[in-house]
Amino acid sequence: MALIITDECINCDLCEAECPNDAISMGEEIYEIDPQRCTECVGHFDEPQCRRVCPVDCIPRDPSRVETPQQLMDKYRRLQGEALAQARGGSERSRSCE
Repeated sequence: MALIITDECINCDLCEAECPNDAISMGEEIYEIDPQRCTECVGHFDEPQCRRVCPVDCIPRDPSRVETPQQLMDKYRRLQGEALAQARGGSERSRSCE
């Protein structure tokens, strides 16, 4: 399941930099997690890095977004494929401009 950031967030900025999937960004008042990008760090680490660094423990699992470990791994693979495609596209554009 994806994680969520509760209103107990103190906007310390620690979680955003730790997310390997760029799933965390500043919302209107507190940080937010994009559930389409959150894999709970599956594929990267053994535990969610945002939860590890959060000083107020305000990042629980979102019970409305239940995902199995396999679904999280599938999401990780999809995100890695997108990142690879973007990197390749950027390289091809760079070469075509030379």
